[in-house]
Amino acid sequence: MVDAPAIIVLGPSGLSAAEKVAPLVEGKIHGLAKRVDGAPVAFEDTIAHLQSLFAAGQPIIGICAAGILVRALGPLASDKTTEPPVLAVSEDGASVVPLLGGHHGANDLAREIAAGLKGHAAITTAGDVSFGLALDAPPAGWTLANPEAAKPFMAALLAGQSAKLTGDAPWLQSSDLPFAPDASLEILVTEQVSPAREGQLTYHPRTLALGVGCERGCSSEELIQHVDATLEQNKLAAASIACVASIDVKADETAVHAVAAHLGVPARFFSADVLNAEAPRLANPSDIVLAEVGCPGVAEGAALAMAGADAALTVEKTKSKRATCAVAKAPNVITPAARGRERGHLSVIGLGPGAPDWRSPEASRLLTQASDWVGYGLYLDLAADLAAGKQEHRFDLGAEELRVRAALELAAQGKDVALVCSGDAGIYAMATLVFEVMAEHADPAVPRVAVTVAPGISAFQAAAAKAGAPIGHDFCTISLSDLLTPWEVIEQRLHAAAMGDFVVAFYNPKSMRRTDQIVRAMAILGQHRPPSTPVIIASSLGRAEEHVRVRTLAEFDADEVDMLTLVMVGSSETKTLQTGDGATWTYTPRGYAKKREAAE
Repeated sequence: MVDAPAIIVLGPSGLSAAEKVAPLVEGKIHGLAKRVDGAPVAFEDTIAHLQSLFAAGQPIIGICAAGILVRALGPLASDKTTEPPVLAVSEDGASVVPLLGGHHGANDLAREIAAGLKGHAAITTAGDVSFGLALDAPPAGWTLANPEAAKPFMAALLAGQSAKLTGDAPWLQSSDLPFAPDASLEILVTEQVSPAREGQLTYHPRTLALGVGCERGCSSEELIQHVDATLEQNKLAAASIACVASIDVKADETAVHAVAAHLGVPARFFSADVLNAEAPRLANPSDIVLAEVGCPGVAEGAALAMAGADAALTVEKTKSKRATCAVAKAPNVITPAARGRERGHLSVIGLGPGAPDWRSPEASRLLTQASDWVGYGLYLDLAADLAAGKQEHRFDLGAEELRVRAALELAAQGKDVALVCSGDAGIYAMATLVFEVMAEHADPAVPRVAVTVAPGISAFQAAAAKAGAPIGHDFCTISLSDLLTPWEVIEQRLHAAAMGDFVVAFYNPKSMRRTDQIVRAMAILGQHRPPSTPVIIASSLGRAEEHVRVRTLAEFDADEVDMLTLVMVGSSETKTLQTGDGATWTYTPRGYAKKREAAE
């Protein structure tokens, strides 16, 4: 199951059961904020939260009465082919009831939970009750080619008919299905395309590995068309392809990943040494390929390496203008994760200022899917609600390049890595350094890593929002740290910003060693701003100790600034507004008043 189940707890009495269920299903506890303390995920509105999870396809396990889930999710339950698993578990763990998504994992989850809690799984779907399985929900590695036939087929079996099994399917053979060699109903197991007939179910086992090779820059269209034509010519079902495999130097080849996406399967990659070991089994070894990539065959070698030692080529290498492919058949269903390596993925993630509410959904998704987190310890702590099961690699504040190198090298091993930054990943953060290191890294696997840069709310945006609307007109940001930029350069930019009358946001205004840069910077701006210019001093944004003050340029005191502070200085047009509740708001007019006057 892709998504970890959300375990819903509505009161303290359900917390004990939730804590027992969570490790059984690798789930995360979601607690009603006003009643449950310390839950990794807190929510305020039960029905809204349940409906949001359901709409997103998240499995739901409620430690509550079944009726609560029924009333909350009933209006959304319209398509049983797509709905996620929903289960109710009694607080004493005695009863586990799959309510929705029985054939999409709910029944299996119910059995796992009931076994772990020594309770009873109240499974009611007819196939599971009568035969111990559901024909329309085959196990991983199997695809039902004609799902529309499953319901009448099962109805016939429940009415007393038998079926014959053509092919090998251990999960069917070990069930309580009524098999008879002369039955009119048939279950066919095949890797071949087979037109379905009435009274027949056809299953395709994922026992085929597709090996591909191509020239650098080969178009996705060419490789996809070549693969489709090869499968069609050999009457092989695409649903029996378990994986697309190739050599590791193709890990960043767009066409290879396009074929994998086209077939809906993962892509895995092997080193030249591993593919070299397959040389005795190749049907078409090539000295030219050996000279180019270090092994005598990519497509055939990768297919065989993926399918395993007991596999054999079922389709020898075929060629298009710029691509090749081959197919190997394994005696059993192939588990792609067991062999080869994925293309590594590095997500450079901006958390925003730190509050979970200010973290983007994309950032949360990438943090959740990553296997490894890399970052400054404080930043990792800001995402602690998503840290379950993650391998954390913590670094000191000043070790930026070490962090980036560690993250890239982990990703080059095929891992899914999150490099965690505060604010926005591309604003005075790690994204730029990632590409700098990739460009010069000695390991050729590093530039093949897939990179995603996930933006976050930057400190200047957060400070502006807390203070009102000071950046409603032109603005700039300047870092006052001279560790990487000479002060002479910073000073030139300060004079330019002051003369341009920009609102200016100062990052890194002060540290233990740098105490006077902010004073000098304010003096430069003071040459071009009136003393009444608003100055926003925003510290620890998005955190419990957040403190935002509005001063004037004349009142500014550098002692209010520390390394967790952002300072924003208004332009000559920036104003303040006092409201009846005692708040002071800042804003910089963009000129709408002049526009209105001109219209009048």
